[in-house]
Amino acid sequence: FACATPLCSPLAERPEPMSPLLEVAQISTIPSSEFIAALGGCYEKSPWVAERAHAAAPFASLAALASALREAVDGATDAERLALLRSHPDLAGKAALAGELTSESTAEQCHAGLSSLSADELARFTKLNEAYTARFGFPFILAVRNANKATIFAAFERRVTNSAAAELAEAVAQVHKIAWMRLNELVRPNPTGFLTCHVLDTARGCPAAGMRIELKRRVESSNGGGDSWAEVGSFLTNEDGRIVGGPVLKDGAMARGVYEWTFHVGDYFAAAGATFAPCGTPFLGQVPLRFGIDDAESHYHVPLLCSPFSFSTYRGS
Repeated sequence: FACATPLCSPLAERPEPMSPLLEVAQISTIPSSEFIAALGGCYEKSPWVAERAHAAAPFASLAALASALREAVDGATDAERLALLRSHPDLAGKAALAGELTSESTAEQCHAGLSSLSADELARFTKLNEAYTARFGFPFILAVRNANKATIFAAFERRVTNSAAAELAEAVAQVHKIAWMRLNELVRPNPTGFLTCHVLDTARGCPAAGMRIELKRRVESSNGGGDSWAEVGSFLTNEDGRIVGGPVLKDGAMARGVYEWTFHVGDYFAAAGATFAPCGTPFLGQVPLRFGIDDAESHYHVPLLCSPFSFSTYRGS
């Protein structure tokens, strides 16, 4: 009954995005009341977090602002942290069914597919919610914006067996993660982040010069349709295996989200001759590498090490 229950009604629509985003310099100078009004929803129904964080102004960056909010929670009393946890709703629970979620929680649960639960899935959520709350005294909390039903169920079933101390720490960490994602929808990061790449030819032990690389960014649908991809650019590597022209996504173009490099490995090794391209059909033609950028103020280095038959990557610096 994917859309036969009241759960679909409150979760089906996402709120309009907040626009324009606040600047870090702006948020650093506004009065406490405006600061709380702007950021009070980052921590679920707990504006006291923003109230205490305001005392740390001015903020040098979005990361510094997030740190001040985090420190307000970490410096709170045990009773205050427990109240914060208990302010969160059950996932696909009674508040969702009644349409009583905050706009932030509504959007997050919708994004995770919790507006299209089958009868069996809803019953499974209800059972897990009840077992978890009975064991720990607060609801199961997970940053679900980039999760799906399978990962949520897996986390639920793993964590319901945790010790009380371990689960308290996990729940608070998830609260901070949720707040970070909400904060990024309210305040613009400083334009300090950029993306770099370096391609190394492990078959010949040298930089992969002259390889074509393309970059695209995932564009999330705002109306429930499928996501699409936007082309960012096409690049060539220089003699050092790095992108001609230096970093990409610089000078404020860096944004949180999911990106994908496409490395034209087959063409590169074909140009090197039959010794390095012995197959009529290349084992590796194009290598797509999908990665996420979470902190748009930071440097992300996403390289590729490749041969005609293997590749690897990591986040470097």
